[in-house]
Amino acid sequence: MHRSALPRKRRRAFLLPSLAVAAVLLLPATSSYADPEDDEPSLDELNERADSLEEEYDTELLQFEDAKEDVNKAQKRLENVEDELKRVREDVAGLAAAQYMGSGLDPAIEVVMSSDPQDMLDNAAVASQVSANHGDKVAELTETRQKRKEAVENADAKLEDAEELVEQLESQRDEVLAKIKKYEEEQVPESPSGGSGSGSGTPGTGSVPDSAIGPGWEGATPRMAAIRDEIVSRFGAPYPVGCLRPGDPQDHGSGQACDFMMSAGGAMPSGANQRLGQQIAEYAQANADRLGVKYVIWEQRIWHSANPGAGWEMMNDRGSITANHYDHVHVSSY
Repeated sequence: MHRSALPRKRRRAFLLPSLAVAAVLLLPATSSYADPEDDEPSLDELNERADSLEEEYDTELLQFEDAKEDVNKAQKRLENVEDELKRVREDVAGLAAAQYMGSGLDPAIEVVMSSDPQDMLDNAAVASQVSANHGDKVAELTETRQKRKEAVENADAKLEDAEELVEQLESQRDEVLAKIKKYEEEQVPESPSGGSGSGSGTPGTGSVPDSAIGPGWEGATPRMAAIRDEIVSRFGAPYPVGCLRPGDPQDHGSGQACDFMMSAGGAMPSGANQRLGQQIAEYAQANADRLGVKYVIWEQRIWHSANPGAGWEMMNDRGSITANHYDHVHVSSY
């Protein structure tokens, strides 16, 4: 049957699938994330600003490292969805082109209309499958476009979070630099009794048991040694305390940090040691100004003395009990 011989209403109905495909293909795919006119800074620009802060603060900004990781993950997810969207759009575009290059009818209808009477039932089954596949492609395109929209929004949000964090850190610059100058001049914190240094008056030689002495103990800076000895003298140490780790890019590499272990072998601490770790973390917080504590990490959370009002902030999952600081309290000093 020639197309012109078909009644107008039937012909219009046959063309609807093609028009639906065309409409879906022409839907805009704009994104503020990819807009070259967007005033938001790029991740590279934020990295440069964070690098400048790290140099001034003489430390690694762990909060920004987490934010940067979140942005990178969101960008990668967006790239994957973009690739998926491109593939599905090409598939649907191919179906639409095939329709218009033929009679203009849905391919499924063409199969049926060209059938001999004896093959009608078999071809009808084939037509049904082709039509179903066609609908699946359109549905997949619609779903993928929604996934892309969500990925764009997520990437935009993560980049905005990173920008806000850098701006916050920059706003604290004067306060942090003043603290660094103050603590450099002091060398060691005052003891709770008013003297200088640790419990015995000499940094690094407080009343601590030999069992508390762990790797890098002697490599701690005078300030970190005094902080370490005061904590151990006050709370004890169920496991050895580790400090200097040569080559570590963070404060362990300079002897400005110690790990107060609450278990061994990467195991979760006992209930008693978990409570002890919480006490140590809270003590470091409460005495941060006097001791010169820079930040504390415990149970996948970080507290920074430069922004105490923020409280404990969750950190990204680093994949293990030890990496997430569930088995030790990390204390860093200025």
